[in-house]
Amino acid sequence: MRISQRGLYALQALTVLAQHPAGVVKIKDIAAEEDLPEKFLEAILLDLKRARIVDSLRGANGGYQLKRPAKKISLGEVIRRIDGPLAPFEDAESLRRRVNDDPKHRPLFRILLDVRDATAKILDHTSLSDLCCSRN
Repeated sequence: MRISQRGLYALQALTVLAQHPAGVVKIKDIAAEEDLPEKFLEAILLDLKRARIVDSLRGANGGYQLKRPAKKISLGEVIRRIDGPLAPFEDAESLRRRVNDDPKHRPLFRILLDVRDATAKILDHTSLSDLCCSRN
């Protein structure tokens, strides 16, 4: 698993939104607070909107907000949406098939699957709310 710059920016932007649970935050304010490129951030937030992680409001008082409470959005969900599977290569199902179908390399694929499963366990059990609390 590799978290891209895009994935890192998504997590940074979402932590800002998680810190404003009752309000809407403008893209320019998120970009300024986290020192992120505004145009790149627009594309990321649009992708997160399609994933139903954030909502947008138009107009002078518009911006973005979390669609669900921060405690119900896991880091694993966000990373999978932005960067794809959490496995070191391929996805979990492909690794499971390799473990079962390739006896010669079974130990290797088993370890890669274990790495994927440990990573998923941590990321899927860590919410944006957890991340915001540990920032301070």
